[in-house]
Amino acid sequence: MYISASTIDDLLRKLFPRLLSDKLLKGESRITATKGSTVEMRGVMLQLTNPRMRLSRTEEKGTLFSCLGEWLWYLAGSNDVEHIKYYIKKYHEFAENDGTVHGAYGPRIFGPRPGDQVEQIIDLLKRKSTSRQAVIQIFDCDDLQKKYKDVPCTCTMQFLLRGHRLHMVTHMRSNDAFKGLPHDIFAFTLIQELIARSLDVELGNYKHSVGSLHLYDEDRNRAERYLQEGWQSRIAMPSMPKGDPRPSIRKLLDIEVDIRQGKATGKEADSLDPYWADLVRILQIYKYSQSRDTLRKISLLSRAMDSDVYRVYIDQRRSTQTKKLLVHDTPEQLSLLPQTD
Repeated sequence: MYISASTIDDLLRKLFPRLLSDKLLKGESRITATKGSTVEMRGVMLQLTNPRMRLSRTEEKGTLFSCLGEWLWYLAGSNDVEHIKYYIKKYHEFAENDGTVHGAYGPRIFGPRPGDQVEQIIDLLKRKSTSRQAVIQIFDCDDLQKKYKDVPCTCTMQFLLRGHRLHMVTHMRSNDAFKGLPHDIFAFTLIQELIARSLDVELGNYKHSVGSLHLYDEDRNRAERYLQEGWQSRIAMPSMPKGDPRPSIRKLLDIEVDIRQGKATGKEADSLDPYWADLVRILQIYKYSQSRDTLRKISLLSRAMDSDVYRVYIDQRRSTQTKKLLVHDTPEQLSLLPQTD
């Protein structure tokens, strides 16, 4: 099966009705997996023609903060469960006894095992732009040797430089269509853009091949609610600035640690390009939204954003967290909550 669209929402709107079809509830498409009962489609190819349209604009799947946090976890080369639990609490289910996630992508893509493959891809394509060997391997034979709580769902990422555009083809052995797919496309297309900028070329298409693309029974109602939201605005993330992004990424990763650990001063974004400064502000907004005393600062950060693309996610986050904090609040505590812009 082949599905193509220009935005992640258009892609999901074409995909979910097929996974919700009554035909899949019978026969070989109905399976019981380790994590629950599912329906699956086998041998699916998805294409996103505009990889910057990687963020859902819906209430149900507009997950900017967890998507960004997971991408930065990859970039940091980390397999530390405490790091990623800050953004996605469910990750504790996949941790080994030593507090690491065996299937973490960061060490496999960005080092140390078997070395920083992204850097190797950039060097290879600089030397031979038409190479067909620009492949990052993630799933490997070691993942079959013993039973781990988590093994990679992604097998390979291939990068093809054609006509001054960098195309990407990802192959996954298994993919959760509702929870995992939007996060994966977000992170993988940002890696595609990172490499494209490092090579001084433009983004091409993104293709996502899956052996078993499935929808868990527990997510069927949420997938239906997603479809009921209807049409959403078609807005792309801003373009990553031209030039080598790696120095800015290193700064961003250092700042992320400070924000996550509560050491940030609030001025971290001042020395960065507006694109990267906005990402810093998003991380600060996520941090501040977890405490009543700092919710008021979200309004100030929202006004400082260079791009309007992120406003819908910031407003949604602020609204959700404010409602949570309203429970059992006193009048004095309510006075600390931010006013709307």
